[in-house]
Amino acid sequence: MNEVKLTQLVKTSGCAAKLPPGSLHQVLDSLPVMHSPDLVEGYEGSDDAFVHSLPASEGMVMVQTVDFFPPMVDDPYLFGQVAAANALSDIYAMGGEPKVALNLVCFPSCLDLSVLREILLGGQSKVAEAGAVIAGGHTISDPTPKYGLCVTGFVHKDKVWANSGAQVGDLLVLTKPLGVGIINTAVKAGLASEAAARKALESMTKLNKQARDAALPFCVHAATDITGFSLIGHASEMAIASKVSITVHASKLPIFEEALEYARMGLNPEGLYSNREYLQQMVNVQTPLAQELLDVLFDPQTSGGLLLSMQEGDAVAYSQDTGYPIIGFVGPEGQAPINVCL
Repeated sequence: MNEVKLTQLVKTSGCAAKLPPGSLHQVLDSLPVMHSPDLVEGYEGSDDAFVHSLPASEGMVMVQTVDFFPPMVDDPYLFGQVAAANALSDIYAMGGEPKVALNLVCFPSCLDLSVLREILLGGQSKVAEAGAVIAGGHTISDPTPKYGLCVTGFVHKDKVWANSGAQVGDLLVLTKPLGVGIINTAVKAGLASEAAARKALESMTKLNKQARDAALPFCVHAATDITGFSLIGHASEMAIASKVSITVHASKLPIFEEALEYARMGLNPEGLYSNREYLQQMVNVQTPLAQELLDVLFDPQTSGGLLLSMQEGDAVAYSQDTGYPIIGFVGPEGQAPINVCL
């Protein structure tokens, strides 16, 4: 296989390629909501996946999601791994167990088919690691390569994690560091260190399976994963859906140090500015913060971690068991969905 630079074929990459949240909500909010007695959770609550009842399943429900994007790394196999991990994450964010997936592929006719094979093998490796199978898919010819999955999982109806259940007094745990969007931008500009690129890649290819499995014995009131709409965006969706406010302690956030350095250099993805433009009215910054730290709060993550809202005792025990930090807490509904302090 000839060496290929996938990132040279795209303008935006990973979850940073998502439509700006303001534009997306403008369209979605104008659509009529389709109802079904078997649809437990749809898109109107901004959950990570929909939940559909299975009448003869003794309480089990189906959880399904779809996610794909352009490459953020040049290696086709690693791109497949990141895209698959990102799609699988939505099932884990609902408390579900992935079981079957379908490939979604856009592939340029100018590239050798060996590149496509490596992308699919990378995706297959992560689906296998999740204990699921790929049963088919769909491909089209497209000048910009894109890859992802439609994933179906299952969970008991009483064990579904929605983003609407956060309760006053809960503590918030985050299971992956922030800053991969900024690091990916620096990589594309040729300004990132090998160490920073490696850290980001390790984070993006890591399944959220371990974080989800470790949380199952505890009481999780609400959950979401942090992807293209940033920590602030996804936390605000949780706060609004739960009719609460969320306070984030900036000093407790897990952040790749290199991301702060690159943000100071102005190496921010386009999606970061779209996120900030749409979300800034939802945030009350209570303490003066360095600009690069504010940038990270709005940074679009690719295959980011889980944000779990848990009752205090369980959050502390889960954090001690796993090492994942407690980054904030849930309070009563206020003027802004999100408060940020040191």
